[in-house]
Amino acid sequence: MKKQLILAAASILVMSACQKKGVATEDSDKSYRISGKINNMTTGKVFLDELGEQAFVPFDTAQINKDGTFVMEGTVAEPAIYKLGFENQEGIMLVVDNKSIEVTADSGQVAQTYTVTGSKDSELIQELNKIMQSMQQNATALNQQFQEASTAGNEAEVKRLQEQFMALQQENQNQLKAFVKANPSSVVSVYTAGNVLNLDEHYTFVDSMNTAFKSALPNSKYTKSLEARLSKMRSTAMGSAAPDIKLPSPDGPEIALTSLRGKYVLIDFWASWCGPCRKENPNVVRMYNKYKDKGFEIFGVSLDQDRAKWLKAIEADKLTWPHVSDLKGWESSAATLYGITAIPQTILLDKEGKIIAKNLRGEALEEKLASLLN
Repeated sequence: MKKQLILAAASILVMSACQKKGVATEDSDKSYRISGKINNMTTGKVFLDELGEQAFVPFDTAQINKDGTFVMEGTVAEPAIYKLGFENQEGIMLVVDNKSIEVTADSGQVAQTYTVTGSKDSELIQELNKIMQSMQQNATALNQQFQEASTAGNEAEVKRLQEQFMALQQENQNQLKAFVKANPSSVVSVYTAGNVLNLDEHYTFVDSMNTAFKSALPNSKYTKSLEARLSKMRSTAMGSAAPDIKLPSPDGPEIALTSLRGKYVLIDFWASWCGPCRKENPNVVRMYNKYKDKGFEIFGVSLDQDRAKWLKAIEADKLTWPHVSDLKGWESSAATLYGITAIPQTILLDKEGKIIAKNLRGEALEEKLASLLN
């Protein structure tokens, strides 16, 4: 059993992009107006940052008056997620569209005390944050118990807490799915479905909700982004036949993934320059040596660009299974085909070439192979 319990609550992801600041003009038919009062805050500025693709991007600012009030006005292209922040590093999430929003809060406890009116979507973000804060508190408490049991060497308690953690994870995901299902016409639900829920685990649910999103919010950037991600995943969803990969081997001739049919195959996306991949390799080697004579094979797909470093890593780590690479790094045709955006990443196929598991490593991979091959 695992000796560490990793407890993580879902959070609003932050990403970066270059986008033009919104400016209100005399000709604008519509504009947003964010006004508010922060009790006990008598000076400073308030900042409005837009959620881009990889980070929050500065969008607008306003001065805070001596009585704690502020007003900012401008235009936005569409309803989107923003962070309203203050110089003391406090902040809250809002959905800004071309309407009026009013915020009130207490300085020093903005996130805990704020109220927002005029924006149903902003109220939903507040509701979502409360759900996730509760998840985090439960996870933190459970993690403390786990650490104490692990330090004391109480294996029975460790196992019980692991099982409780798995049940908590399932409950958390069910809460998030219920939230999304209850608010199918909100950009908050679209974002939650695509960036907070685990798409690999909840692909069927998210794909079904995507139909509602496309009907209610067809032009939203969040709907378009989710549809693009789902489109890539449809060909590699659980239970589907794995798309064929046919690339050059270290010796030159191409090897096709389909040539390994009749065995359980682990597609292993890795690279010589990937530290976590190299750290995991000894475990993969151990699994391969244990099960290779029982109908198990590995198909290594490298995201290397340097052929010499690729071959050196194969030899150094004693990776004796079939390997392929087009030496195009992240532009690898196989990585694009499977929507790979991070490594190491694994996909397990049954004897017919259908996808039966994803991202199995360490003890999880061993338990799965044991259930299939012992």
